[in-house]
Amino acid sequence: MKILSTNLGSEKTINWKRKKLTTGIFKLPVNGSMFLGSRGVEGDHIHNLKVHGGLDKACYGYGTNYYPYWKALYPDLEWTYGMFGENLTISDLDEAEIKIGDIYKIGESIVQVSQPRQPCLKFAAKFGSTDAISQFIDFEHPGVYFRVIQEGKVKPGDEFNLDLRNQKALSVKQIFQLLYSKREVVNTAMAEEALFDSNLSSSAKDEIRRQWKVW
Repeated sequence: MKILSTNLGSEKTINWKRKKLTTGIFKLPVNGSMFLGSRGVEGDHIHNLKVHGGLDKACYGYGTNYYPYWKALYPDLEWTYGMFGENLTISDLDEAEIKIGDIYKIGESIVQVSQPRQPCLKFAAKFGSTDAISQFIDFEHPGVYFRVIQEGKVKPGDEFNLDLRNQKALSVKQIFQLLYSKREVVNTAMAEEALFDSNLSSSAKDEIRRQWKVW
């Protein structure tokens, strides 16, 4: 895996379903280095810190290998990297192989995998369709949130060098399946396992408890 694009967003207000939404999801490539801070990416606008940013979700990465699927669904959109609100557009991303708690060295920074992305109303608004949320869930390629354990600059071309593999942890894809109760592939025992993982974000744990009724 390596960074293909670094992306930042500014505050933007849009009209969606007769409501005004203020968001930072409209990110664009910056074509250069970007500073990953422990609570967020420097210069990137986060409107709702309850669901994005902060220690557990300081930086979001999405795979360029998933772009063709979405372009086929939404060919009329203006496509650029950063389309999914990701700070890092990454080559060869595979959530089934990446474990919660995995640690990577990227450029000057060290990051740790904390949880998958969960789509929201603003994601649907960005794509101009309420179907986008269910399509995102069904596709099961949510991208990866990272916590930043060593701050530093990253840039396009920087490779993800695996520093520590959390072998016993569930994968990012399995956590995503738990978050959306995909009971054909995950089960209560896996939900309980996730709750004991200190590397999984607290917000993901709260949602798993709600979905699976386990404590």
